[in-house]
Amino acid sequence: MEKSFDGWLSGFIGVLIFSGSLPATRVAVMDFDPTFLTAARAAIAGLLGIAMLLLFREKRPERSDLISLAVVALGVVVGFPLLTALALRHVTSAHSIIFVGLLPLATAIFGVLRGGDRPRPAFWLFSCLGSALVAGFALAQGVTASPLGDGLMLGAIIVCGLGYAEGAKLSRKLGGWQVICWALALSLPVMLALSLATLPPSFAAIGSSAWVGLGYVSLFSMLIGFVFWYRGLAQGGIAAVGQLQLLQPFFGLALAASLLHEQVSPLMVVVTLGVVACVFGAKKFAR
Repeated sequence: MEKSFDGWLSGFIGVLIFSGSLPATRVAVMDFDPTFLTAARAAIAGLLGIAMLLLFREKRPERSDLISLAVVALGVVVGFPLLTALALRHVTSAHSIIFVGLLPLATAIFGVLRGGDRPRPAFWLFSCLGSALVAGFALAQGVTASPLGDGLMLGAIIVCGLGYAEGAKLSRKLGGWQVICWALALSLPVMLALSLATLPPSFAAIGSSAWVGLGYVSLFSMLIGFVFWYRGLAQGGIAAVGQLQLLQPFFGLALAASLLHEQVSPLMVVVTLGVVACVFGAKKFAR
């Protein structure tokens, strides 16, 4: 019971940290190219991750772990950051945050396929209901608004769910923070080269808000958040703790409204409250 509680607490802290990712990315892509932003955040986090691994003298992963680490890197180090950065050039962060409500379902599905989770049938009812509320909201906005932006966000959710489940499974063996650090280290050569290749010709036009956004997604979204998130998934169950992501739109919408002064419609609030209610139902039947 204590281990399960610790898992849910760690997962909740991770969700709080991740809630600032899309607003911070939205701010950063106003001045930074999405490709540079994706590469730079991974490179900065990768250098910090390697420093942590050396500081604590962590043992190298086995060769059999490299494929799983590559999946984690492609999903959460490259895929999700790049696709969301591109999407945020077409949609607002408030709109994109709603799509994050689909992450619990994606994570749960990959948790079954890759992590061996076996939730009860009622769990899927609540998980699908929460996802349906999110999808219904997106459709209510009109698919002609920005089909490209919505498509990019859906792609980001799929690769992120896979990266979450794969990383959580590997965390049971290597440890939570070690997994994200090794994944960052694995992708560092490519991300460092890409960040240098896409370096802005001048930083004079880069505003302070963009720098703050880059700092947040590099330190918190790309590293610290995963320390808590992978620990929570490994301890509390991938499908179960993954439902905490249904809370992320609520926190993200609050940040988008307060920091970016984006409009949050009453429908957004109603949908968010609905998916928040679903997390409690899913939690009850997760095991």
